[in-house]
Amino acid sequence: MRFETLAVHAGREVEPATRAVTPSITLSTTFERAEDGSFPGGHIYARNSNPNRDALERALASLEGGVAAAAFASGNAAASAVLQALDPGDHVIASRETYYGTRAVLTGAFRRWGLQSDFVDLSDLEALAAALRPNTRLIWVETPSNPRLRLADIAAVAQIARAGGARTVCDNTFATPVLQRPLALGADLVVHSTTKYIGGHSDVLGGCVVARADDEFMQRVRAYQVFGGAAPSPFDCWLLLRSLPTLPHRVRAQSEGALQVAAFLAAHPQVACVHYPGLPAHPGHELARRQMRGGYGGMLSFELKAGERAALAVAARVRLFTRATSLGGVESLIEHRASVEGPHTTTPRSLLRLSIGLEHPDDLIADLAQALDG
Repeated sequence: MRFETLAVHAGREVEPATRAVTPSITLSTTFERAEDGSFPGGHIYARNSNPNRDALERALASLEGGVAAAAFASGNAAASAVLQALDPGDHVIASRETYYGTRAVLTGAFRRWGLQSDFVDLSDLEALAAALRPNTRLIWVETPSNPRLRLADIAAVAQIARAGGARTVCDNTFATPVLQRPLALGADLVVHSTTKYIGGHSDVLGGCVVARADDEFMQRVRAYQVFGGAAPSPFDCWLLLRSLPTLPHRVRAQSEGALQVAAFLAAHPQVACVHYPGLPAHPGHELARRQMRGGYGGMLSFELKAGERAALAVAARVRLFTRATSLGGVESLIEHRASVEGPHTTTPRSLLRLSIGLEHPDDLIADLAQALDG
């Protein structure tokens, strides 16, 4: 089945009682037992499971090519569930450029809990192999990374992880399963902030973990979902499932627009560099051609030659782009990333991150041109 067809039909069935084509929202927090104490409807309590969450999880597992999925109330909750499945004293290797929320969880709450972590340039496979320890249990890959869109070879990282007795987790939020399938490349788990492209409309918060195998580790992830209280609401699950049929079309259109915007910025005299894997000058371009399919994503960032003040001025002058955090929605966003990440940021202060929406690329380019030339 082609991806577009799967996106429409995965997790969606005509309801037998009403013949409704669009799934209903089940808000009940509890479900009746049968006389023998069993649960013929398959549900006990809303924190454990819910028809809308089950449908969403089946759909996400299908789209990523996994066998099991767990939906969460946010992307950070999904990441925390994976880390919670480890034991105190275990060691995690993460991409040097990792989403600051994931980094904060690794270096904050879980460090106090006894989890060890190192941040390594995963494009340097020798450095990765050298960073392995006897207690390394997880390698966290973020590719393309946030916010400079650096790439890591998922298949090569997974091979090194397996040889060292570790699992590979890939944050696939930027690429989505439309453009990249980490499980097919050897990853064991995929994490998403479903708030972003999967939701796609800037109106729902969520996260998910998809697994290659429904093993003991994935059961630990599910336990965190249930007992950690990290389950999403039925309405949130309904909104995410609603968005899946348009996912491939949105992501491909945003990717096409991002490539045009990136090419414009790369030629602008005030721009020092553009971070976008679709450009031949990007150091990961050839890897992106092999590892991604049908596009390079709707995210890009660029740095201004004149530094931070110029970057802030450009962000203040745009008219179509909205100055806001987040990404993946139908509207284009611009953000001075270092300001959001705080005093410990590793992001260059001259950098602006763009999330390209569904506006016409020519209009977005005209908006950036007037802001840069202002």
